[in-house]
Amino acid sequence: MKRKSFSARLTTLVSFLTVEILLVSGVFVAAALLFFYLTRVVFVQHSVTFDQWAFQQVDRARAAWPALTEVMRVVTFFASLPFLVLAGVGIPLGLRMREKRREAVEVFWAVAGAALCNQLLKTHFHRLRPSSALLPQAGLSFPSGHAMIGLALYGCLAWLLWRHRRHPVWATLLLLWALLIGLSRVYLHVHYATDVLAGFAVGLVWLILLRTALRLWWREKQQVEG
Repeated sequence: MKRKSFSARLTTLVSFLTVEILLVSGVFVAAALLFFYLTRVVFVQHSVTFDQWAFQQVDRARAAWPALTEVMRVVTFFASLPFLVLAGVGIPLGLRMREKRREAVEVFWAVAGAALCNQLLKTHFHRLRPSSALLPQAGLSFPSGHAMIGLALYGCLAWLLWRHRRHPVWATLLLLWALLIGLSRVYLHVHYATDVLAGFAVGLVWLILLRTALRLWWREKQQVEG
């Protein structure tokens, strides 16, 4: 019985060794290394060169197009706490009503898990927000919650669209939207660029871990039920 169980688990693991999984593994490693590198730059080297350069670029854009500030205020709302609570509960409920239980679980944990992880990381690193913020914002800075949780939400939705081979263009647009939300945080000076990059990196790591864990769990559950 134990030998059969081990063999079944091994078969499940080997079935994951596809081109898709190898590609995802590469993204996972790259994202984890990027996050580690950013922590070294910010908290060990105490370098602000990249952050200052990023602020200079967005300040030039603001000076050239003043109306862009209001646009960025609207964009940043779509990864704010009220919106994420609504989306993190409303979208899974909508999916459950359409009898898409697995997709509902993925979206819920993508948002909830990323939010919890983000708070733990912020508490650990305890980096203060930029003093030049255009939009008053409470809380800590590293990594950016908007970037991390936003990428988790929109990245999860993009993956679901891609997996079902429906509207790949929309999947791409969702990812670009998540990137724009991250940019809005730098534009509004509520986060440093390193905060946003770190948020994107950890958001990717979380999505890949969640997706892998759920896939393994569902396969094992099917084998037990079978």
